[in-house]
Amino acid sequence: MTETTSGSARSSRSKDGNAEKAEKAVKTTRTAKPGKGLRIERIHTTPGTHPYDEVVWERRDVVMTNWRDGSVNFEQRGVEFPDFWSVNAVNIVTSKYFRGAVGSASRENSLKQLIDRVVKTYRAAGEEHGYFASPADAEIFEHELAYALLHQIFSFNSPVWFNVGTAQPQQVSACFILSVDDSMDSILDWYKEEGMIFKGGSGAGLNLSRIRSSKELLSSGGNASGPVSFMRGADASAGTIKSGGATRRAAKMVVLDVDHPDVEAFIETKVKEEEKIRALRDAGFDMDLGGEDITSVQYQNANNSVRVNDEFMKAVENGEKFGLRARLTGEVIEEVDAKSLFRKLAEAAWACADPGIQYDDVINHWHTSPESGRITASNPCSEYMHLDNSSCNLASLNLMKFLRDDDQGNQSFDAERFAKVVELVITAMDISICFADFPTQKIGETTRAFRQLGIGYANLGALLMATGHAYDSDGGRALAGAITSLMTGTSYRRSAELAAVVGPYDGYARNADAHKRVMKQHADANAVATRMDDLDTPVWAAATEAWQDVIRLGEKNGFRNAQASVLAPTGTIGLMMDCDTTGVEPDLALVKFKKLVGGGSMQIVNNTVPKALKRLGYQPEQVEAIVAHIAEHGNVIDAPVLKPQHYEVFDCAMGERAISPMGHVRMMAAAQPFLSGAISKTVNMPESATVEEIEEIYFEGWKLGLKALAIYRDNCKVGQPLSAKKKEEEKKAGQPAAPAEVEKVVEYRPVRKRLPKGRPGLTTSFTVGGAEGYMTANSYPDDGLGEVFLKMSKQGSTLAGMMDAFSIAVSVGLQYGVPLETYVSKFTNMRFEPAGLTDDPDVRMAQSIVDYIFRRLALDFLPFETRSALGIHSAEERQRHLDTGSYEPEGEDVDVEGLAQSAPRQVEPPKQSPARGTQDAAEQPSPRLAHNSTELLEIQQGLNADAPLCFSCGTKMRRAGSCYVCEGCGSTSGCS
Repeated sequence: MTETTSGSARSSRSKDGNAEKAEKAVKTTRTAKPGKGLRIERIHTTPGTHPYDEVVWERRDVVMTNWRDGSVNFEQRGVEFPDFWSVNAVNIVTSKYFRGAVGSASRENSLKQLIDRVVKTYRAAGEEHGYFASPADAEIFEHELAYALLHQIFSFNSPVWFNVGTAQPQQVSACFILSVDDSMDSILDWYKEEGMIFKGGSGAGLNLSRIRSSKELLSSGGNASGPVSFMRGADASAGTIKSGGATRRAAKMVVLDVDHPDVEAFIETKVKEEEKIRALRDAGFDMDLGGEDITSVQYQNANNSVRVNDEFMKAVENGEKFGLRARLTGEVIEEVDAKSLFRKLAEAAWACADPGIQYDDVINHWHTSPESGRITASNPCSEYMHLDNSSCNLASLNLMKFLRDDDQGNQSFDAERFAKVVELVITAMDISICFADFPTQKIGETTRAFRQLGIGYANLGALLMATGHAYDSDGGRALAGAITSLMTGTSYRRSAELAAVVGPYDGYARNADAHKRVMKQHADANAVATRMDDLDTPVWAAATEAWQDVIRLGEKNGFRNAQASVLAPTGTIGLMMDCDTTGVEPDLALVKFKKLVGGGSMQIVNNTVPKALKRLGYQPEQVEAIVAHIAEHGNVIDAPVLKPQHYEVFDCAMGERAISPMGHVRMMAAAQPFLSGAISKTVNMPESATVEEIEEIYFEGWKLGLKALAIYRDNCKVGQPLSAKKKEEEKKAGQPAAPAEVEKVVEYRPVRKRLPKGRPGLTTSFTVGGAEGYMTANSYPDDGLGEVFLKMSKQGSTLAGMMDAFSIAVSVGLQYGVPLETYVSKFTNMRFEPAGLTDDPDVRMAQSIVDYIFRRLALDFLPFETRSALGIHSAEERQRHLDTGSYEPEGEDVDVEGLAQSAPRQVEPPKQSPARGTQDAAEQPSPRLAHNSTELLEIQQGLNADAPLCFSCGTKMRRAGSCYVCEGCGSTSGCS
């Protein structure tokens, strides 16, 4: 088949020698014979139509500023994107991934150019290396890959978008593992190799356990320095490179084995530095995150992990002694109490969140290539674990794209289409190793020999909520396990098919028995996994079939890849795909921050919430009432008509109903048996958590078969900003007040603006729970609502009198300048009788007469953006949301002029009336502004998100796995 669409960007490639051979080859299926090429199946595309021609494109202006000083960080106008891409996704892709000097003619200005640059490179390499049965299959591959990227179904990791198809080295891997031996040459090579990887914006990890301890002798007779001392030099190097102007910090992981004689010093490195931070802060130095003086603190640029083995964990369990061994001879040079050492590990994690823990025997039990070396380390975020001096390129699928709703409102996960997309993505990822460049020769050699891949997913938390599953539930874990098993099983099946076409990985022959053993372990875990409901059972069935094919085809063909899957943080690429949640994480909060075209912003209730309520059986009127409650309170506690047993479905990572730490651990355990690598995730713990609870988490992680685990206790870092609640508590506890030199306060008194004699009005009759009434709303000719009259019951009755008084009070407030939005936010969701069904199609159910009145006023007098943020929509808008997933009017530009004037959205408690304001100005705190979902949550909940500030735009970052990502500009602290 040849391409029929016009345009040079979509012209067919001329056939080279390999493509001509592939065209003559017999087209094959899953039982392909060596050298015959893959037959590529269509998933989403239509023959004769290019995916670009099936969407509506529009031009947008991208202007990104630093909110601290108002400076413009980035500007590019007239960029071209599909109309369904969010403002945030457009901003991040334009600023991060478009290549070429800004302002030059060579600068990319369309998503088409970006996707073509990558996809056409992959197709050309696939044809050159004999991956496709014919040019027609190569074209289908190109179109399907372009469609999936265009529609945000999956994304490659950032280095692919940075480098592929450009003149610079085509590095496709984000994750690297280095090695260091017990020699000065090797240690200096480590510094250099790590620095080059940091320079390229990626991260690296390594194990220092080969270096002699400070308790051992050198050949010259003196004591060795020990690995902790050499960590100091590497940390300084990473800090220097980080501060050299890059938009992301250097990411690194340092691992030390639990039997290393210097393990206690390693555990205590960061604890001692935290004590130093406290002392310097008390002396007046700037020790906040990003502060001028924080650079004097050591060991802060790495994640530290202790590698424990089963021998040690059993010694902890039984209260036994454990031997620390010399590095060169392996003899025990010191015995320690295992429980005491484990306690020190937990105490350090309690004090400063480091070190994490890695379970050595579990990791190597699932190792497909043990004959080529043990797995000793991981990448910085702990999801990639394989041989030393190797790398892994990542890609992640957007799980929400595979959730189906039928006409009857039933949900299902499209396992068949999911498997087909996994096959497509794995094929592309393996092709990339054929042309990829690597930072060192050793890494290139190992990666080409073992071809490690890291397919994963994002939006699991959103998927579970949308399907009515609590994150910490058997049903949620069953669905997560089924999807993970299907993903990895399908990946290895495609890897076996690729082995039949282009051969197994070079190291396979030596490791064949071990690789096949690990495949059987995955299949066995799949067979005994618990099936829970109608959503996960079909996915388990598809996974079972995939693993059966893996065993059969692997025995015949071998495997193309030594590993296939990991669960990465999906920071920047998660934002690129407009995902609500990253990696395996739950939702951060139920209300998030949305950027609008034109520069404005608004807070909205996550779209997964209405889906979840529908799945749980709530009617549209009930859904609207619950969503309105969430919009106002940020949580579901006491939401109208919501059953308490359904609260857990809406539990989030932070807030009033935060998921328990063990809930996070159990979710990791549900996915781990079905992953080649590990999971990037940090278990958040409350500030009140004890050392014993951390010990329990680390011990249960071992019992449940995890490969790695890290915890973070709220407010354990000295350098992190205090939460709003803590600041208030400190002020009440007698903290020093502001200086006495305060400017004289001029009392402000509002002026009443009366309506003219002739004013436009709107009279509405209504019925709430059987009670009838009339409302007359009069407005200024050009400036909104000015007065309200309510008539209910007979003249002279108590109810009629109270309604008259209430009407006068509201009307006078409106004329003195109280915004209608304030009244609406305060009086909607008030509950008292009469309540129930109404005769208004836009407000089908009301919690009270007052609730109905202000919902009706909002619909009649507030702009769409304002009332949408409050969860108030008309019947037409609700139907549009069910049909299209959007409340916004079709074919209309959203009026954000007013919002843009005050963007970013100011979120603060309702202010006291100015007429009553006699409080001293020095006591009135400046209103805090929210610039993203993390800061919005902090303001709503009065808590701290435990995240650093973005180096690029200054906003609070949000956690993504073991790393952090900035929602505003896409910068990350890790390697995804």
